[in-house]
Amino acid sequence: MTGMKVNTLGELKSIRNALAERRAREAAEREAERLAAARREREHRLFEIAVGPVQRLPAHGRAQPPRPYPEPRPLQRERDEAAVMREALSDEFDVETLLHTDDQLSYRRPGLGPEVVRKLREGRWAIQREIDLHGLRTDEAREALGRFVRASHQQGLRCVRVVHGKGLGSPGRAPVLKGRVLRWLVQKKEVMAFVQARPADGGAGALVVLLRPA
Repeated sequence: MTGMKVNTLGELKSIRNALAERRAREAAEREAERLAAARREREHRLFEIAVGPVQRLPAHGRAQPPRPYPEPRPLQRERDEAAVMREALSDEFDVETLLHTDDQLSYRRPGLGPEVVRKLREGRWAIQREIDLHGLRTDEAREALGRFVRASHQQGLRCVRVVHGKGLGSPGRAPVLKGRVLRWLVQKKEVMAFVQARPADGGAGALVVLLRPA
């Protein structure tokens, strides 16, 4: 009987110790939470002191989808290409010896037969795109034509129209831009041939241009 009492007292003592440790642990946790809350409160007060009183905006309930950033433009590359275009297309190029000026002017690269020009004049090639250079200054027209020819060739187009006008609004009613367009086109490696457009396609104010295959 005495041994049973000793075991019971020992068990009670162990239980009391476990309960005391648990209470101490819970008290420590509560104290840590209190200290953390006090620290957050101090930081909040420091923020209010620094920026002044603030007021929370009411929730509007609308979704805020992410806004896509605009595509970056390669501005430097565009400026470089424009500079190359100005240098590559010369206004001093002697084009007269390369043009066939019978009843209507035409041009074809060496090695191409006359049937290429004939088919262009007859409208055998469908015009897929055109550019109108009316109203542009010389530099603007040169760069616009260069970009147009390059882009059309890269997209696999074969036949395009270039409208340069008849020069009726120019001083002396002379087609100044027309002569320059002829010089520029002859210098473009993408151009195989061109002829003056048929009356229905612009006549003396336009050219039909045949491009190399992409």
